[in-house]
Amino acid sequence: MSSSIIHKKSDDFYIENTKLLDVVAKYKTPLYIYSKKQILSQISDFSSSLDGLNSLICFAVKANSNIAILNLMAEQGLGFDIVSGGELKRVIAAKGDPKKVVFSGIGKSHDEIQLAIEKGILSFNIESQQELLKIQSIAQKLDKKAPISIRVNPNVDAKTHPYISTGLKDNKFGVAENEAIELYRQAKELSHIQIKGIDCHIGSQIIEIAPFTDSLKKLIHIYDQLNSLGIELEHIDIGGGIGIDYMDDNPPSFSDYAKAIKAVLGNRQIQIIFEPGRVIVGKAGILVTKIEYLKSGETKNFAIVDAAMNDLMRPSLYDAYHEIINLSPNNNINEDTYDVVGPVCETGDFLGKHRKLSIQTGDMLAVLDAGAYGMSMSSNYNSRPRACEVIVDDEHFYEIKSRETFDQLIANEKLIPQK
Repeated sequence: MSSSIIHKKSDDFYIENTKLLDVVAKYKTPLYIYSKKQILSQISDFSSSLDGLNSLICFAVKANSNIAILNLMAEQGLGFDIVSGGELKRVIAAKGDPKKVVFSGIGKSHDEIQLAIEKGILSFNIESQQELLKIQSIAQKLDKKAPISIRVNPNVDAKTHPYISTGLKDNKFGVAENEAIELYRQAKELSHIQIKGIDCHIGSQIIEIAPFTDSLKKLIHIYDQLNSLGIELEHIDIGGGIGIDYMDDNPPSFSDYAKAIKAVLGNRQIQIIFEPGRVIVGKAGILVTKIEYLKSGETKNFAIVDAAMNDLMRPSLYDAYHEIINLSPNNNINEDTYDVVGPVCETGDFLGKHRKLSIQTGDMLAVLDAGAYGMSMSSNYNSRPRACEVIVDDEHFYEIKSRETFDQLIANEKLIPQK
């Protein structure tokens, strides 16, 4: 737990100067709790590592889309990487600057494209020829020029979980290297398209530097080719994907990552856009859950808690590891091995397997490193209302999203009219 935001004083666990069980007593469980200090520290450290580069950090909204957290990013001058019109609206609600927004994603709808053009975003990351032509058509009707970058699929193995690897040739994202130049030629001839840059994103939770430098080398090769053809770019967007240490993962430091990027870039003065998500917020959040029952099966023990796969999907979806600790004071409880499971009616509903814990019914468990892809991937499966979110600021804590109520859950549903 050395890299966790949680620390212990006497028998109590704290985030910053706030006792966690005080927060839990007020807001109940399941409950997401974030550290403001940790988020700001990660932003500062990442920004500092980029000194000397003409750079823009665009936080990946999909990692954590709470508007209070997005507002922290905006106040620090960050831009945003979005993948939907809803995320653009969140950025605006959080007082973010649309002129610092890059719009990724392979399935942008007509309404999403129109909204983004009207709001004046920095760039669309184009994923196909049909998308390019669709944006041209919409921009023409609006009598505006749409800024675009072409997302290149560099066929680089990010060496991460296959579900979050996005830069291989059999992935659905981007345009093949050998097609990119021709697509830029077409874009240059379109009346309402403004070419801004080139983009790639090879995956998430990447813990080696080589995939980043390999993909950047391929982008720079295309960039140099485009220059020779008279197609000048304003930026290179190298995406995000830097991993965090969930369990002995050993990801690169910000300084080592930035040093490698600078070495590949050389003396080129072009702006570099980064799209970090998990590395900014992942370790800044925990999910707190209460043990409802302890159950001994024939082959294993189960700690049945009130959080479930609908609250934190990553373990079920990716078999992802999150460290789990007991926040409750426990004396003379023997340690045993448990699967920590939720009440959802799926065998895949678990938060952790084979965990050695000293626990009893009623204890509060903290699932660590849950600040990224936790709440943003949550659902209402089994008609479970979404959890509450709280942020800690030194000795103060604030509710930034109320627990969903059942009435809210069914608010848009209607009975069939009687004949």
